[in-house]
Amino acid sequence: MLIAFSLFSCGNEKPVSEEDNTVKIVNTEDFKYLAEQFADLKILRYNAPGFDELSLKQKTLLYYLTEAAYWGREIIYDQNYKYNLAIKRTLEAIIEHYTGDKESADYQLFKVYTKRVWFSNGIHHHYSTDKFVPEFSEAYFEELVKNSTGAEFPLQEGETIDDFIAKLKPIIFDKSIDNKRVNLNPEVDMVVGSANNMYEGVTQKEVEAFYDKLIDKTSKEPISYGLNSKLVKKDGKIIEQTYKLGGMYGAAIEKIVFWLKKAATVAESDAQRETIEKLIKFYETGDLKTFDDYSVAWVKDTAPLVDFTNGFIEVYGDALGFRGAWQSVVYIKDVETTKKFGALSGEAAWFEKNSPIMEAHKKTNPQGISYKVITVISEAGDNSPSTPIGVNLPNANWIRAAYGSKSVSLGNIEHAYTEGSKSSGMLQEFFLPEQIQRIKKYGTLSGKLHTGLHEVIGHGSGKINDGVGTPKETLKNYASTLEEARADLVALYYIIDNHLVEMNLTNTTDVGKAEYDSYIVNGLIRQLVRLEEGAVIEEAHMRNRQLIAKWCYEKGEKDKVIERKVVDGKTFFVVNDYEKLRELFGELLREVQRIKSEGDYAAGKNLVETYGVQVDEELHTEALARFKKLNVAAYGGFINPILVPKMDGDKIVDVEIQYPEDFTEQMMYYAKKYKVLPTYN
Repeated sequence: MLIAFSLFSCGNEKPVSEEDNTVKIVNTEDFKYLAEQFADLKILRYNAPGFDELSLKQKTLLYYLTEAAYWGREIIYDQNYKYNLAIKRTLEAIIEHYTGDKESADYQLFKVYTKRVWFSNGIHHHYSTDKFVPEFSEAYFEELVKNSTGAEFPLQEGETIDDFIAKLKPIIFDKSIDNKRVNLNPEVDMVVGSANNMYEGVTQKEVEAFYDKLIDKTSKEPISYGLNSKLVKKDGKIIEQTYKLGGMYGAAIEKIVFWLKKAATVAESDAQRETIEKLIKFYETGDLKTFDDYSVAWVKDTAPLVDFTNGFIEVYGDALGFRGAWQSVVYIKDVETTKKFGALSGEAAWFEKNSPIMEAHKKTNPQGISYKVITVISEAGDNSPSTPIGVNLPNANWIRAAYGSKSVSLGNIEHAYTEGSKSSGMLQEFFLPEQIQRIKKYGTLSGKLHTGLHEVIGHGSGKINDGVGTPKETLKNYASTLEEARADLVALYYIIDNHLVEMNLTNTTDVGKAEYDSYIVNGLIRQLVRLEEGAVIEEAHMRNRQLIAKWCYEKGEKDKVIERKVVDGKTFFVVNDYEKLRELFGELLREVQRIKSEGDYAAGKNLVETYGVQVDEELHTEALARFKKLNVAAYGGFINPILVPKMDGDKIVDVEIQYPEDFTEQMMYYAKKYKVLPTYN
């Protein structure tokens, strides 16, 4: 909640030297954060301060964990859509082998489409989950394929190149075919209506019935059924195809396990080594009870400087919330920044006690909530190229209640976003002068505090009533939106509290006012620039933000708590009463927590559908027009650093970190090095 080859690897692989590495390297003293921009996307870069000061053992551990991450990166393509790997490998073969004019306008459009596929880990938009189609023609696609001399296209047995082209054309170009990766419309069959590769031959009712038989609703330690499998119907029987060694995605998991075993040999402590070994056991067996054992061990082990996530974790990609997307983040603790913001962890009991939620829904003894600011070294799977800025894991509510959770803010990622967005003009376009002044002064700090409060206190707070199932069982397709809303509301309620001043996290509650300004404007108008005209909101975080802002606007409209103003023909939203807005945040938090605690599906559905889904069309049109003239991208993602081991024979004597600057080169580098899965799974 909202992730180089070596002499000792499998087979006849060889170490990567500086000569083997074809990726451009830049001088980190003159670090360029923005690499390029295309479509609605910008490609950023992040650096990793502190890496060079690490011990050789720590650097080696990071290298092994990064290899474990990159070997799993193909999994998310296949999870997102069953034809993604075929399309990805076709596009990459054309990039490498096309012999025609690479300066033509059509080829430039081809390159943009290819980069969009890389960015979204498939042919559906990473945020809206809508299918996007090329701006070049089907005829040009055929020309590209047939003029890529020497290319090995992923043909199936008995398939000719003409058959292959005919198969891919409608999949790529016809927007009506598999047009939605995740369909959250409650009026349709959300399994059949979703194009992801997590189900096959089954309906929503069949899926729900299947897991209803498995789930023990009286269990105090419920298993996260479905997290690491695909549910299919074969010969009239519904079965799970488990992601494990020897099972589905076994070829990639074999590589992940190999590198995790290497990582265990250089773990920072016995506890970390045992944690890694539990994860290995999970991958070997596919047993979800073992995954819970790993999660408990991981959450309890807070000492290491080097840490990571790796596995099937977040469920946003499944409309029913069962299946986990594969992802990994490898990182080191930012010790100095953590000293300051880590104080939030120790105050969890104070925040819970003073929360506006019902007493029956409060945790009696919040524990185990650790918080740190981290420096990301590498990301893969569902965390890359597009990445969160904060993570709170594990997701199992019973583990949170009994053992706590780890919350992290991705410090160097946040910094790169900030540096890459300077002078975009967004502040001047959507905020009034007084708001701009406050956000410029306090916005960086308010963002860090919001992220910390959201991840540490928000996701870690509250409890589910005894006998009530997990949110994915009770709240179903609305669970993710309501959970993100709950965590945001906790952050918003407390960010203006004087207790943060007492904790020396800030010296003024104006920091909270800056966050209120930013949040309300973002939820009511600014985020609309991410939607195509006529669309509704479907992404969980966007739904959450509009839900909160729109609900508070409506409930406070009589008293003009939030006021809609038109200045020079442009719409602005202004907070007039910050204390009253805080009260409204508290009222909504109380209700959202009640919905989660009691498993009130009807109330949750009503709240999300009423406030979080539909868009004010007139306001949307205006927002798009204002945004278009800025010529900036709505979304950002990242090029990863590369870790290169320096060898003395079979021994690693150092690990260097290098910073590629070209997105296409990096993705082609990955395509050649980490191609391991069958094209169809």
